[in-house]
Amino acid sequence: MTSSRPAQDSGGSRPSGPGLAVAAVARRLGVAPATLRTWDRRYGLGPSDRTAGSHRRYTPDDVARLLVMRRLTLEGVAPVDAAQAALDADVDELEEAQRSGPPAPPEAAEPETEPAPAGDDGGARPGRAHLRAIPGGGQGAQTAPGHGGPGQNASGKVSAVVDAALAYDQARCDDLLRIPAQGDPAVWWAHLLEPAWNRVAERTVLAGPGAVPEVVLATAALHALRSFTEAFEQAVVQNGGPPANHPSRMRNIVLIFAAPDEVVPLSAHALAAALTAKGKTARIVTGPASTRRSLELVTMVRPAALVLATTQRRPDLDVVHAVHEGFPDLPIFVGLRRDDAASEIPLAAQVQRVRSFTGLLHEVLAVVSS
Repeated sequence: MTSSRPAQDSGGSRPSGPGLAVAAVARRLGVAPATLRTWDRRYGLGPSDRTAGSHRRYTPDDVARLLVMRRLTLEGVAPVDAAQAALDADVDELEEAQRSGPPAPPEAAEPETEPAPAGDDGGARPGRAHLRAIPGGGQGAQTAPGHGGPGQNASGKVSAVVDAALAYDQARCDDLLRIPAQGDPAVWWAHLLEPAWNRVAERTVLAGPGAVPEVVLATAALHALRSFTEAFEQAVVQNGGPPANHPSRMRNIVLIFAAPDEVVPLSAHALAAALTAKGKTARIVTGPASTRRSLELVTMVRPAALVLATTQRRPDLDVVHAVHEGFPDLPIFVGLRRDDAASEIPLAAQVQRVRSFTGLLHEVLAVVSS
């Protein structure tokens, strides 16, 4: 897939000028031009500038993202995670990549080809400082809170989940994705489920009838979220709190929509569970929801906030527009990591675009907790 990602705004911190051709960038990074073309096609890390004659050139920001990608893959991060970190890197991280320059070559000679495929990573080297965008960020990629066993790093557990899904081992997948009673669904999503889901989605599999890795993974994920939420609500009642459907808890509800074409809206379910873990009430709109039906639901529920949670690059935003026109004072949050459809979001103070799952959770909590 060829990226159409626009050049990132560097705020004037990096010099502008004619872009670099693929050969020049390949020499700077110490990789083969074919590797850069693969990163462009597979991960969207390609040139975003065009010159006369439609020749595509790498901008300084493009090169900085490739430096991030190159450094992380040399340190053992799986290519799919390294690419996501490069795409999510902010201005400070890109400036640091430019200052640091090309990473030192590995001790052993490295073939000038595509790095090892996702799922074959050996884990990050202990003691390295992670970029904030890397799942499991922190020293040494320790296991994220709420999942994993002693000594098992986050990347290793993601690989184990992917292997279980590809082997159609439902029991193993269920066990790996279980959220402990004291776990955090937001951490579980960011460090385990979303990276595993992305890796499985990238695999081309020759499967038999009824064998779908995504279904195995989605089934285990939904089971984990449902079990965690039910246990959490039972604990609330046992400690003297009101049940989930009590009127006192329904007055400040968050209504979560998934994108219309999203068959399994895992991010919506994960967000609802994360809100539940924070003592808030959330409901997910499932099934067909036309703009008329959506307006009826908002009228009936009177939510404190509405969220469109999706992993799609260009989700249908008709519901957002319709609800905003009908309820202009209702806070609406749209989870949209990439810029593809950002211009289609209504320009209004009450409608906010949020780039990350964690950011989406924090923004919603700020509204419903005020």
